[in-house]
Amino acid sequence: MKTSTDRILTTHVGSLPRSEVVSQGVFAIEAGEEIDLDAHCAEVAKAVKEVVARQVAAGIDVVSDGEMSKLSYATYIKDRITGFEGDSPRRAPADLEEHPSFLERMAKTGGTPTYKRPQCVGPIEVKDMGPCNEDIANFTAAVAASGPVEGFMNAASPGVIALFQPNVHYPDHESYLMALADAMRAEYEAIVEAGIVLQLDSPDLGLGRHMMFKGQPDEEYERLANLHVEALNHAVRNIPADMMRLHICWGNYEGPHTHDAPMSQVLPIALKAKPQALLFESSNPRHAHEWVTFAEADIPDDKVLIPGVIDSTTHFVEHPELVAQRLRKFVDIVGRERVMAGSDCGFSTFAGYAGIDPDIAYLKLAAMAEGAALV
Repeated sequence: MKTSTDRILTTHVGSLPRSEVVSQGVFAIEAGEEIDLDAHCAEVAKAVKEVVARQVAAGIDVVSDGEMSKLSYATYIKDRITGFEGDSPRRAPADLEEHPSFLERMAKTGGTPTYKRPQCVGPIEVKDMGPCNEDIANFTAAVAASGPVEGFMNAASPGVIALFQPNVHYPDHESYLMALADAMRAEYEAIVEAGIVLQLDSPDLGLGRHMMFKGQPDEEYERLANLHVEALNHAVRNIPADMMRLHICWGNYEGPHTHDAPMSQVLPIALKAKPQALLFESSNPRHAHEWVTFAEADIPDDKVLIPGVIDSTTHFVEHPELVAQRLRKFVDIVGRERVMAGSDCGFSTFAGYAGIDPDIAYLKLAAMAEGAALV
């Protein structure tokens, strides 16, 4: 994994706005409709090339494929591993439960996903590596065409899969997690073997506190979150730490976030994960103050910090000077070689999400690059 040397490198969390034609194809496949799969695959490959080129043009050094082929960052796995069928009851975050009128408003404006979240109803094992291999091929071609500093690819952690797809098959949560870890290992290793940095998305460590583990005492949340990290480490046991990054967050939605676990509680757990780099929220109004937690923490010497220095839920385009100020706080803590500029979360965590306008999303990325250059 490339790190900052002559300058602060720029990256982001991964998902980027999909074109209307790609989104329509993804939803048609999800609905079981008959479509021209060859034409859809060609559109996805084209979209990946375009999104990589656009990231490079915006000044992003370490780019992703935008998750063009995926319905969402967690539920896509049902097409790649066995054991998942049907749908499951929705579990709203605790802060949104306290404000049902706002939750209803979000649903009406497309801020909450309506696609199915299947349950685990049977044994989990690798089903089809084809989609993963196709993603790798599309991304490799796009990187070769645009020449970024480096590329990374997102993959769901065992914990975030468990967060959104409840288990009704395995006898306990630990057995479920370990089955997921064993099955997802093939995807993780395939990405790294292709020379692509693996990003493990693990919102379960933050969002899970007020969603999956809501109502639990702190001790139980911490026990279960540590269990999630153990499962993740088991899954990536054959992968070098410096080829991985871990993303944690508290949910990519513009809500109260009054039940978010503090970084002081989440960070000690996240630091136990094997990946060298840690991506986290540090610019939105609920977590911007928590750079102090990093200043007070014992950060291992080999860890790389990728703070979110632009928000992914508002259309404000951050001023480059503000981006630079945010970055300098972390540079002062661990040194410039161990800091990269990132985003709080993704800009399109599921297909069809009408969150940030695509053009403005890239303006925000460009502002981040300008701010990083100032540092």
